[in-house]
Amino acid sequence: MIRRFIHILLTVLVLAAGLFVGGYLIETAPKAKRILPEKAVPVVEVIGAQPRSYTVVLESRGTVKPRTESTLLPQVAGRVLRISENFRDGAFFEAGEELLRIDPVDYELTLTTAKADLAKARLALKEELARARQAESDWKRLGIQGKPDALVLRKPQLANARAALAAAEAKVKRAEVDLQRTRIKAPYAGRVMEQLVDVGQTVSPSTALGKIYAVDYVEVRLPLTDRQLAFIDLPENFRGETPEQKGPPVELIATLGGKETVWQGRIVRTEGTIDTRSRQLFVIAQVVNPYARYARGRSPLKIGQFVRARIQGRELKNVYVLPRSILVGTDSVLIVDKENRIHYQQVEVVWQDHRDLVIQSGLTPGDRIIATPMPFATEGAEIRIAGSDDPAASQVTQAEE
Repeated sequence: MIRRFIHILLTVLVLAAGLFVGGYLIETAPKAKRILPEKAVPVVEVIGAQPRSYTVVLESRGTVKPRTESTLLPQVAGRVLRISENFRDGAFFEAGEELLRIDPVDYELTLTTAKADLAKARLALKEELARARQAESDWKRLGIQGKPDALVLRKPQLANARAALAAAEAKVKRAEVDLQRTRIKAPYAGRVMEQLVDVGQTVSPSTALGKIYAVDYVEVRLPLTDRQLAFIDLPENFRGETPEQKGPPVELIATLGGKETVWQGRIVRTEGTIDTRSRQLFVIAQVVNPYARYARGRSPLKIGQFVRARIQGRELKNVYVLPRSILVGTDSVLIVDKENRIHYQQVEVVWQDHRDLVIQSGLTPGDRIIATPMPFATEGAEIRIAGSDDPAASQVTQAEE
């Protein structure tokens, strides 16, 4: 009984000692200090606003087309006797060059017959002239009073002989022209788009021989919106007048086989109607001598090739040119004041494209504009300029000229 009591007493003493030591340690433990986290200040890059001049560039797209395109048709019938090596798909030819020849035998025979008929008509006229002179001489010799009748002087017969001679001459001329037309010649310097006949084929005046186009110019039809038209000076045509001003320069950018080529052209005219579906006006860009080798390795423009166009527009004075990405909403930017705090500034945007933002008013020279995207910026929030450890410092990146 005593031993059991002693065990219980020892257990109670051990527990009491443990509680005492634990309480002492808790009371004498060092107190943790509460540290407030530092306020996070965004780091941004800024652009210094400086006015300058800016030339608007209008972008459009179109397809290359020949200015002059023709379908060759023969004016005489016959069998194709020969075809020039330059009358093949894609081949170049010069003005007046013989592209194709039709068998001329029938037309040579016709010419020979016409010349024979002409010789007979000339002889008949000479004979009739002799008879007319003889008739007049006989009238005078007989001493008959009065003026001789036209029939007596053989004037109708003489007129008929002259008409027959004129008809014979016309037949010779027609036979000569038909013989010349057996040689199909190029009407201009150009290129073959499509060859439609070959040697041995019989053709008639309704048979298409091929499709060709001139190589002096190519044209591209470019659509412009009403907003784009406000920033470009176009050559306008008025009835009875020649346009005084030249159209603006244009760059045509084409990609073929993964290689990009730039061609210089000019806007030469506008179309007389506005497209009823898109409500756009089409202007015509022209490239002179597009198939000459101006630079080594540059490929020529291809008919039907899709190109991008960059048209030089008007020059804007005293505007602020900034990256397109800094625009907030439709008409605001973020600026930084002297205390490095954010403010929303409403501006007048006169022009913008995928890269540039052109502001007419709302800024003053030296304004610091935030270039770092801040979609949830708070008015009056503090910021820090990138590259400076001092929040009050102001490192400004000037806008690119």
